[in-house]
Amino acid sequence: MKRAVSISLGSSKRNKSVTIKLKGEEILVERVGLDGDVAKACHMYLDLDGKVDAFGVGGVDLYLRLDEREYPLRAALKMVAGVTKTPLCDGRGLKHTLERRVFELARPQLGEVHFKQAFVPVAADRIGLAQAVAEVSERVVFGDLMVALGLPLPIYGIPAFKRVARVMLPIVSYFPMGMLFYGSDGAEHKPKYAKYFEGSDLLAGDYLFMRKYMPARLDGKTILTNTTTEENIDLFRSRGVKTVITSTPRYEGRSFGTNMMEAALTAYAGKGRRLSDAELNGLIDEVGLRPEVMRL
Repeated sequence: MKRAVSISLGSSKRNKSVTIKLKGEEILVERVGLDGDVAKACHMYLDLDGKVDAFGVGGVDLYLRLDEREYPLRAALKMVAGVTKTPLCDGRGLKHTLERRVFELARPQLGEVHFKQAFVPVAADRIGLAQAVAEVSERVVFGDLMVALGLPLPIYGIPAFKRVARVMLPIVSYFPMGMLFYGSDGAEHKPKYAKYFEGSDLLAGDYLFMRKYMPARLDGKTILTNTTTEENIDLFRSRGVKTVITSTPRYEGRSFGTNMMEAALTAYAGKGRRLSDAELNGLIDEVGLRPEVMRL
């Protein structure tokens, strides 16, 4: 059986191992959280290199992509520098294919949708999702400068976001790991940015950022996110969320991150390397990989 392992800097409380089937072929997918221990992650990558079919890189990206350019995150690349045999998948491929197509692929379950305002707390690492959101929303607010840098400056719309990103990403490329990895447990802090959460009917992006800052009530809202457990869905339900869309399918109550699912597709393909966007899009259609829609 092929095996894909996501080595994550995130919480070990969110670990999960499950066997999935892609066109009848069984793939063992394992998410292993190391609670922010970079040294332990380095050791685990080296220990498993060549012994598994694909690695997922969880909790941090290796590159951030904007249009046709990729910006290396040097601290993260240092963590995996010793890997020479097993393909490394940080999820950016699926973020520009599966997430870019999320509303298209979810249409049979979701129908045609239109939102007045969307709030994306952080879009720098998932511009594909941001572009998909912009296509179904009258207005989009990006919180990257607020959430990532603590600056009280919302960004409105994709063109403005790209202008800011072109200035910031070359700087972010040199950030230390402490500024790239945003925490291991998704613990809730005092709600922030309530104006944007409450004023938007669509909230999209990484679950941990939402969990960290979202207000007590989210009545009637649609959430587009990922990497959720059954407890996370129960939390959304308790806060009044109407619909949850996870960009990856759920297996035994869990939607894995894009890095894990990209590693699973990479293992399935068996090419011994990362897959191109075109190859990923082909596999998404071939194996029927689809987002999940839950009406709460």
